[in-house]
Amino acid sequence: MKQEKRYLTTKEVARLLNVHEKAVYRLINDKQLPAIKVTGKWLFPQHFVEEWLDIYTLNHPRTHKAGSTGPALLVAGSDDLLLDWVVARFNSADSDQCAFFANTGSMGGLHALRSGLCHIAGCHLLQDDNDEYNFRFAEDELSRAPVFINLSKRRQGLLLAPANPHNIGSIKDLARPGMRIVNRPINTGTRLLLDYELSRADISPAAIAGYDKTAARHLEAGVAVLKGWADAAPAIEPVAEMLGLDFLPLRWERFDLLVDRDCVFDDPVQRFLQLLTHPDMFAFAGQFSGYDLSMTGRILYPERLEQ
Repeated sequence: MKQEKRYLTTKEVARLLNVHEKAVYRLINDKQLPAIKVTGKWLFPQHFVEEWLDIYTLNHPRTHKAGSTGPALLVAGSDDLLLDWVVARFNSADSDQCAFFANTGSMGGLHALRSGLCHIAGCHLLQDDNDEYNFRFAEDELSRAPVFINLSKRRQGLLLAPANPHNIGSIKDLARPGMRIVNRPINTGTRLLLDYELSRADISPAAIAGYDKTAARHLEAGVAVLKGWADAAPAIEPVAEMLGLDFLPLRWERFDLLVDRDCVFDDPVQRFLQLLTHPDMFAFAGQFSGYDLSMTGRILYPERLEQ
């Protein structure tokens, strides 16, 4: 029998946290206390409030002791310029740990997290509802939910040659005779998005020249277009700006870091996550179009996910 979802009132949350009701409203804004507003009143899903308490409790009991990640912090999944920055900054700090990134694509990151091969997975997998990201994939692939933390929102689209000499104006133009693309590997969120857009435009992948040729990273896809090896490639807008390419936007997407619950409180993981909101990271992102950091560093909560 399905258990009915329980919601707490502001007064009940204040009693639970032993704070004044006004402090509850501050926690919504400052610490992302999970809440929804219904007919002008705040309600708090009890399950997510308890999970939030676990995350923000300083002496939370750990399955792993602090530092149990060992000398290596392992990150796998999708590549991103901001993630590259965080890894590089982490490694430049005076510490006895190093972060290593494996470019496996979003699904590869999930598989690595499931197998215990990484501590953090970078994912941007569009769900079938064409709205949410990553939650349903994590439910399908993982035995229990990770901690979801947003890295950024970013704009996906098609990289095009400077000045768009082939006058590509929509996804349908990729099927024109003579057009060539370089694609992304099967395990990537970018490939999933391209397949979704082709399906929505009623275009068979077989009609796209170069569909089976892949570039492992966004930057590699951009170089292929810049060199004239392809006329278009699916990738993120910051790469287009970096290489001086034209860009055809397709949609904004959410890129999340999925963190293994057993090590989320380990010191190296916490130091890595703290870099997400470092002013230098925001300054770096500000050099590019196509990033939105309004959710960066926030813990995200799915509607339902097995814990």
